Amino acid sequence: MDLKPIKDETRLQMLGHDMGSIFGGMGYAYSRPFHWEGKQWGQAGLVMGTTGVAYLIDDPVSDEMRAIRDDVPKWIRDYGWNIGSPENNFMLTGGVYLTGLISKNEKLRRTGVLLVSSAASAGLLQTVLKSVVGRARPLSGHTKDTFKPFSKGEALFESFPSGHAILAFTNAYAVGKQFENKWVKAGIYTVGLVPGISRIWEGKHWLSDVVFSWAISIFTVEAIDRYLDRRYSEKYNDTAQKNVRWDLTFGPGTLGLVLHLE
Repeated sequence: MDLKPIKDETRLQMLGHDMGSIFGGMGYAYSRPFHWEGKQWGQAGLVMGTTGVAYLIDDPVSDEMRAIRDDVPKWIRDYGWNIGSPENNFMLTGGVYLTGLISKNEKLRRTGVLLVSSAASAGLLQTVLKSVVGRARPLSGHTKDTFKPFSKGEALFESFPSGHAILAFTNAYAVGKQFENKWVKAGIYTVGLVPGISRIWEGKHWLSDVVFSWAISIFTVEAIDRYLDRRYSEKYNDTAQKNVRWDLTFGPGTLGLVLHLE
């Protein structure tokens, strides 16, 4: 339902509106595949193709990344763990929303709603996929093509996708939408990529797990943001949205994700 906020709402009324937006956004995101057309299916095919390429090089990338783990500053590795953990994630996103609610700042409230709804939607999806797919983690000692479907509660078979990568990049992608400057966006996105990369260093996930997780983040945030356009008067950037494209690059001892803003 298209419902914009009215002026002079009380904070309780704002809270009710925003809670409806959070759950409505989750439902909207989950329903999108049923409404996809040619362009969207093409994008989904690109994601699957990129994930497939990553799958082909999972072994050498995992070996290289785990070999350099101890050369990476511990504070970077700790950041990767902490920013992607569910507890810290929802403390951060909830803090943004409450600040907007207390100050009655609609744009900040909308940002908080986008963060919370996107993280909840993508987080729930990854929880279900982990159990259904049951892929072995690199540190389990099993190969990349070892699967144990419906292995609920068996942590060594919860590699696909990466929850840390999803939560961290969902936040980064949502925050990046607040800015028009492509360099600011690129900086925020780069910070959001670190937790996913750190999971490869730690042997907790394969490259293909992380690449697919980043795609989930992008699809989820974009869907929910479109839904929120119906619910809030405040918009992010009135100018026409630029096309965003990500390219996976790799070579001997190197791994990269290149952002193109057109």
